[in-house]
Amino acid sequence: MDIIGGSSSQLLASRIANESGARLILTEFKEFPDGEQYTRILEKPDTDVVIIQSVVKDPDFITLLQLIDACEDADKITVVIPYMGYARQDKRFKDGEAITSRALARAINADQVILVNIHNEEILKYFNAPAKNLDATGMVGEYLKELKLAKPIVIAPDGGAIGIARNAAEILGTEYDHLEKKRLSGERVTITPKKLDIEEKDIILIDDIISTGGTIAEAISIFKSEASSIHVACVHPALTGNAVLRLFHAGVASITSTDTIEKGTSKVSIAPLVADEIQKI
Repeated sequence: MDIIGGSSSQLLASRIANESGARLILTEFKEFPDGEQYTRILEKPDTDVVIIQSVVKDPDFITLLQLIDACEDADKITVVIPYMGYARQDKRFKDGEAITSRALARAINADQVILVNIHNEEILKYFNAPAKNLDATGMVGEYLKELKLAKPIVIAPDGGAIGIARNAAEILGTEYDHLEKKRLSGERVTITPKKLDIEEKDIILIDDIISTGGTIAEAISIFKSEASSIHVACVHPALTGNAVLRLFHAGVASITSTDTIEKGTSKVSIAPLVADEIQKI
């Protein structure tokens, strides 16, 4: 088995190769002056290849398709998409809208697809190959446990993330809850706090994806006068624009994420999780 790392997952691919004992193939990426992507595999891959590529921006998806095409002579191609952008575009809200997550899934030709904490598991049915969703929240929970917070309580920013909060809370051996959230726009939200006993407690706000940080920053502003400390955790650190500054300005003590998107907050590597899965198939 050979590991082929895409442009957006170079460090993670290297870690997965190390964990699995597979060979890491050298690849080359560049962009032409007109913006077109160029991808080349510099070593002849084995008949069983695993491509690791997060889709954070549009060019990342082009690179993924190029890598798949470059491996067309392989007997088996497994595609690992640690973070799949457009996953939140999974429904048609207005006539004429594209279900973009479906469009991307249908364009991927592989023998097996592996994703990590996909926003909506309904997307799995759109792929032309068997697709599996891995859950990295347990790994995040184990890292949070190492912080040895005195009185932790885990809170999800909305009901949709309650499962993530539950998983982390079980590992920490503490209680969990969620806030009532109403989104007004891409960056503006209103949060109605539930009756939570947070006085002198160490709050962990956890979600699957943090993009602009608006929801989390609003929650921090609600809790910081009563809590002992506030920490933020997620699987996918999109952290667009000034999200990191926004969170620390709001009063967060730490930000923890995985390396599905490689950021400075990526303190937890999903490499063992993915390595274990690809060794089964």
